[in-house]
Amino acid sequence: MATEVRPEPPARAPGRPVPELDPAVVERWRSQGGELVDLMAEARERLGGVAAFRLGPEPGAGAAGATVLVTDPRAVRHVLALHPDRYVKRSHRARLLIGDGVLAATGEAWKRQRRLLQSQFTGTGMRRYEQRIAGAARVTAGRWAAYARTGQTFDVGQEMRRFALDTIWRSLTGHPLDADTERELGAVETVVAALPTLPADAVGAREAVAADLARIDAVARHAIGAARDGAAGPDGPGLLHVLLGASTEHPEYTDRLIRDELVTLLVAGHETTATTLTWLYLLLDRHPQARERALAAGVAGSAQRREAVQALVSETLRLYPSAWILPRHATADDTLGGYAIEAGTDVVVCPYLAHRDPGLWPDPARFDPRRFTTPGGRPTEPGSYLPFGIGPRACLGLRFALRESVALLELLLPEHTPAFSSVPTGAAYSITVRPDGPAPATLAKPTG
Repeated sequence: MATEVRPEPPARAPGRPVPELDPAVVERWRSQGGELVDLMAEARERLGGVAAFRLGPEPGAGAAGATVLVTDPRAVRHVLALHPDRYVKRSHRARLLIGDGVLAATGEAWKRQRRLLQSQFTGTGMRRYEQRIAGAARVTAGRWAAYARTGQTFDVGQEMRRFALDTIWRSLTGHPLDADTERELGAVETVVAALPTLPADAVGAREAVAADLARIDAVARHAIGAARDGAAGPDGPGLLHVLLGASTEHPEYTDRLIRDELVTLLVAGHETTATTLTWLYLLLDRHPQARERALAAGVAGSAQRREAVQALVSETLRLYPSAWILPRHATADDTLGGYAIEAGTDVVVCPYLAHRDPGLWPDPARFDPRRFTTPGGRPTEPGSYLPFGIGPRACLGLRFALRESVALLELLLPEHTPAFSSVPTGAAYSITVRPDGPAPATLAKPTG
């Protein structure tokens, strides 16, 4: 009688199983209609910096059916910086808006697009945008001076979006933002805000925002056509001209890809900065002493004041990071912090929770910019502070965003203190963590 030969069981990823959140906790969260971040915060608190939770209805579906949350700094660095080839992006939540732009691209296409844009945001490349940033900041400062004279009520969030959109538009085209373009590009904000509630299927999602996408496409077509006709703005050619130049050597830079990169840069270049600046003003309303300390750090234009103002921005980004959640997909078995990760597992790095870990940041809910100016005030592990991500897919525009934020604040903080008539009560979690409502204010002369 022949001996039965049984196949070897498939090899499993080495390491301990990732601790998984009790399904009863998930069900309670679901019944209460909580935000995803609330569930992830509970997983982190109960299970630590590498924890799993399962949103699907099948508790026995296997380890790869669970999502693994990563907030431990060493594990964060492992996923994003050391092994990005094992933990890859599969799609971007804003793909219907940004298409195949660099944020959504993968593989060799992403590498080509990243190389082209990276040189534009180095120290040398940044110098060409200094005057454009300064011009947009001066325009905003002029508007705020008018608000102070007239006592007019305005929305701080809208003002920050207006400034950031003007800055990136000047950098893309060489032209200041005009009223018609500003009005039409309001569709970008509409689509971004709608993303969490759009239908799950791609066709239905696109149909739901078709009119807004058409407005954005029309602006992009006009800008591309003007740049192709040689219409450089008063500040000279911009990033759009770089993209058009690439099309002469790289056939993959079709008008569609140039449109996608243009819209990607518009979204990434103004939405995150505007949100950060809005949060900062809301935080300063509750902590006016932080503004006073920044202004007292040095005279206008000094390195000391600039460092203190940048610390305001850095601490705001700690509480409300530009990239609050970074989804990845494991392409191979791996061991992460001693835990087994099977190929096919969805992994979510969450800077928002890493930045609020009391084991890394003492009194993490407290707004204290001195963390970034006091020696030893912040953890040094790379994965503990990553408002723009880390590793090869870290945000290209980090230096740009910091520079424009500081440039505006250096003009506004000494002159104006918004007095809010109401403030948002919470946060909305989409591409960014946004205040969940308007922030109407008038301007009063500062007391400092």
